[in-house]
Parts: sequence; C-alpha cells; structure tokens
Amino acid sequence: MPAVPSSIIETIWDQFSALIPPVVDDHPLGCHRPRVTDRIVFDKLVQVLVLGVAYDKISDTICSATTIRRRRDAWIAAGIFTELEQIALEAYDRYCGLELEDLAVDGCLVKAPCGGEAAGRSPVDRGKGGTKRSLLTDGAGLPLGCVVAGANRHDSPLPRPTLERLGRFGFDLPEDIHVHLDAGYDSGATRDLLDELGCEAHIAKKGVPAPIQNTSRWVVERTNSWHNRGFKKLHICTEKRTRVIDAFIALADTIITIRRLIRQAWTTHRWDTRPTRRPYPIGGISNCLDLVNQRVVVSCWLSCRPVMRMRMLSLVRGTECRSRGLVGPGRRLTQRR
Repeated sequence: MPAVPSSIIETIWDQFSALIPPVVDDHPLGCHRPRVTDRIVFDKLVQVLVLGVAYDKISDTICSATTIRRRRDAWIAAGIFTELEQIALEAYDRYCGLELEDLAVDGCLVKAPCGGEAAGRSPVDRGKGGTKRSLLTDGAGLPLGCVVAGANRHDSPLPRPTLERLGRFGFDLPEDIHVHLDAGYDSGATRDLLDELGCEAHIAKKGVPAPIQNTSRWVVERTNSWHNRGFKKLHICTEKRTRVIDAFIALADTIITIRRLIRQAWTTHRWDTRPTRRPYPIGGISNCLDLVNQRVVVSCWLSCRPVMRMRMLSLVRGTECRSRGLVGPGRRLTQRR
C-alpha cells in the first residue's frame, strides 16, 4: 500500500519536479556512477514522513540513506519545500478560498528522543526530550504556518512568530481578522500583540471551562491530530536540525492542502487525472490503514469456521464492554434480573 494515494502524490510530484534546479555535472571526466533519479528520492522522503522510519531502514540497493539525506539537504537549501507549500496554499485559495477572517493558533507537544536544536525538557513527559509546534490555521483548519521550539518554551512568546507566517500572503488579507486562542495564551502580552497587529482576540479565560465544540479553535486541534496521526515523523521527531523539521512540516502541510483541495473540487470540477472516487477526509491517511485492517478482519471472518466466528464475536463484545466500563472485577457481562 503506498504511503500517500497516487492521486495526491502524483499532483505534488509534478509541481515538485518543476521546482528542482538543474543539476550541473562538474566532474572533469564525467565517469562517476549514474545519479539516482529525483523521483525515487522523493518517494523515499514521503515514506519517511508518513511511516516515521529511519533512513537506513528505508534505503535499498538503488538508493542509499546517504543519498536521501544529501538530496534532502540540497532541496532544503534551494527552498523547494517552502515554495511548494506556498503554491499549494495559493491553489487552494484560488479554487476554494482560504478563510483568513478566522484564525486559530495552538501548540502541540511531541516526543524528540534524539534531542537537537528544537528539543527541550518536556513538562508532560517526565522531563524527557520534546518539541513544541505552534500551529496557525484558517477557519477551516488548513495549516498556514508552523513554528518549532523546545518543549520547555512557554506558549506566550510563540504567537508573534506564528502570526508572522501570514506575511506569505502579502497584502491580500482581510481587514477584520479574529484570532482564537486557548487559556494558555490568556496574558496581557498576547492581547497587546494582537492589538498591535490589528487582530481581534478571542481568548479563553483561565479557570473557566470552555467546551471546545462551542468555540472556533477546534479546527487547529484537528489539524494537530492530522499531523500526529497521519505523519509519524512529526509524532516522534527524530530530526535534530530545525530546518529539516520545517521541511517535513511543509511537506506534510502540502499533502493536507492538496488532499483537501481534491476532495473539495471533486464534486465541482473535472480534470484528466480526477480520481474515480472521492478521496477520504484528510484524517483518512490513518483511516486508510484502518480500512485495510477492516478488510483483513472481514476476510478472516469469511474464511473461518462458525466456532471461530463465535470466539471472534465474543472477543469483540468483551473489548467493547471493557472500554465502556461494563466488565471489571466483580462484574458480570450480562445484567442481572
């Protein structure tokens, strides 16, 4: 099963290949080994991003781990990942429209077991290494920018560099911008910053419970879930350099944006490479794996004996009841009369 559906990755590769600068062969005799094609290295990087595997594990006889790292660093130095993300956002804004009137900002803590430039002692993981991502999304949850810092950094200094990511859109911004934040940003510094930027603040009060479904910042929580569940490299950050982490985040944001664009345009537009079925929701990157597991369970169900079917059914029922708290010490599965 591919890491990303072909209808999405082919679209991204067409634009990515156009951004790759031409290679200058400065060897005096031109007798070195043949160069590994860029498409193979690009597919390897996508697999590293989605599956979270090490470069040595994903390498083979065709493409080594050193080649993947070297080509990745060359593309980062050329600014390809950032430009690719910008092109994807502009394409989505052209066909569907970005909801820049309502913005949401929130932080997310993930593990960073290898340390590095963007690692710090995590306050929620017994002081182990961790990384914090300050994410900016529009009203629909599309990622507009992300700032990486150590897990020991407080949330209040991060809104300024995070909101400065809006500079990628130039002067094409609405006059009234509402920024939705949680109680972690409830401070005078944050309110002064939003007043300076000309944005209206919607900040949850400390000590006052605010159901997230009644606010407009649940979309950024969902996008953080897309990052962690769909891209294992972002869930457990093993990269040490900040620019490499930013490149992987930009590639993940591009995949999310293109997936949403194809899903939205599937019912309104027609094109030559239009997929035969409407793509799954953006969270379907992990849902695709769930779908595969469901197919495996169904195939096992159809091929096993009736006795094994009853055992499988009792196992499923017992798991469901335990998750609901119906089965435990001193309790029975069936309710007494």
